[in-house]
Amino acid sequence: MKNNIPVKQAVPYTHLYKVSRSDTLLEFLLKKMDLSRNSVKSLLASHKVLVNGNMVSQFDYPLAKDDEVKIAKTAQKAAVQPKLKKHVASPVKKMIIYEDEELLAFNKPAGLLSVESDKETECAYKMAADYLREKGAKSRPYILHRIDKETSGVLVFAKDIKLHSMMRMNWNSFVTLREYIAVVRGHMEEKSGTIVSYLKENQNNLIYVSRDRNGKKAITHYEVLEESKDYSLLRVKIDTGRKNQIRVQLADKGHPIVGDDKYSDGEGPLKRLGLHASALEFKHPVTKEIVSLRAPIPQSFRNLFKKTK
Repeated sequence: MKNNIPVKQAVPYTHLYKVSRSDTLLEFLLKKMDLSRNSVKSLLASHKVLVNGNMVSQFDYPLAKDDEVKIAKTAQKAAVQPKLKKHVASPVKKMIIYEDEELLAFNKPAGLLSVESDKETECAYKMAADYLREKGAKSRPYILHRIDKETSGVLVFAKDIKLHSMMRMNWNSFVTLREYIAVVRGHMEEKSGTIVSYLKENQNNLIYVSRDRNGKKAITHYEVLEESKDYSLLRVKIDTGRKNQIRVQLADKGHPIVGDDKYSDGEGPLKRLGLHASALEFKHPVTKEIVSLRAPIPQSFRNLFKKTK
């Protein structure tokens, strides 16, 4: 599938560690690597340590759950600190749909990773980090959840590590709504319903529906909003946030999301995956009020059904 997001090759690395609980960078590496304190400090000083794709040399740099720490094969250049410019629009600022002292939310475009991968470094996390640094913020972004590269829509970061830890540990109790818009092939036999299944992951990292109840239970509600000759537009709400949940369950029902080259043939009229994270609602960790975030349905989704009227 084509997209307009530039692809930047990831940095070759020798070690990869995933953070399971809050820590500081130096102490985390001392626990993970069979090296002396001076040797670990040397790695940091020589610019060989990356956190979520960004070079970090600060010994007490805060780490949060789900951060990825890599040891690069060669020294990396420090990120250039952008000069502050007033009233200058940027792609990042256009993506922002919500911001306060504790949180930052994007309407992420399709084709952009939430966080870097082994093949690409350009990602929403890096954009959020650059944006906060440009503002002169003392904090960095912390990943609260992820959406697939091919999926567009609401993506939220925390700005405080303690709030991040609290929200990540209790994400399901904070979130009150997770809504998506999907374009699927064919017509649903029932125009609304609930799909309950158990998901497992194979050795190729593909998710599949299993009859084994030892799999992860996935609950998805849907309703048909529009139909054309060949496609249906669905509003989808999920009770569980399993990996690729919506894509797998709809494909298993014989109505794969258009443009899905992972769980179907990838064909479709949109030139992208027909899945959009349209709404996320959750309790604010400080004010306790409900934050309701919306990302407008892509016009290309709507156009597909306007043509039939």
